Amino acid sequence: MDTAQRIAQFENMAAADPSNEMTHFSLARAYVEAGRFEEGAASYLRCIDIVPDMSKAYQMAGDALLKAGQKDRAADILLKGYEVAAKKGDRMPRDAIADLLRSMGKSPPEIKGAPTDEQIAATGSFICAKTGRPGKQLPAPPFRGPVGQWIFDNISAETWNAWIGQGTKVINELRLDLSRDQDAETYDRYMREYLGIDDALYARLVKT
Repeated sequence: MDTAQRIAQFENMAAADPSNEMTHFSLARAYVEAGRFEEGAASYLRCIDIVPDMSKAYQMAGDALLKAGQKDRAADILLKGYEVAAKKGDRMPRDAIADLLRSMGKSPPEIKGAPTDEQIAATGSFICAKTGRPGKQLPAPPFRGPVGQWIFDNISAETWNAWIGQGTKVINELRLDLSRDQDAETYDRYMREYLGIDDALYARLVKT
């Protein structure tokens, strides 16, 4: 299925179920892949309307607005997203948003009450790479291969279990059939995005 077909599919799904943030997120990503950055940003912002603490959507909306040339609006969204991510403990979106702000010549704000990475690391516990929070390590990699090993080395059991719940929602809301290669790849992309495995990291992992 090409990008235009995916856009049409997700537009139909969003129209049929406008409260489904997963559909809007998928539609936004398809818009951005097609170079339709303003529409992509609008769909990411729709995700935030539905789930106000969806820190990844703030990151992606800000990035899309930057690509659309809307620097001031992007800055507003990214500053709010940084606060949401820091308070929620979503370290990877927080750091990605910080990088985007710095690329615009802006400093990430100080968030009162949010523990620093140094304070968290000082606990000596297993630290989840996604949340930056102490947690339990998985007893074993969740599946074979370098991605499964990376998850074992970097993602806490608590975060992995949260993904299992979110993954079920992805399957149900996007009507995925995991016996189909295309749907299985869609599921895997959501998993990687949720856990903070971006395209560059994924490419490095699969080459090892």
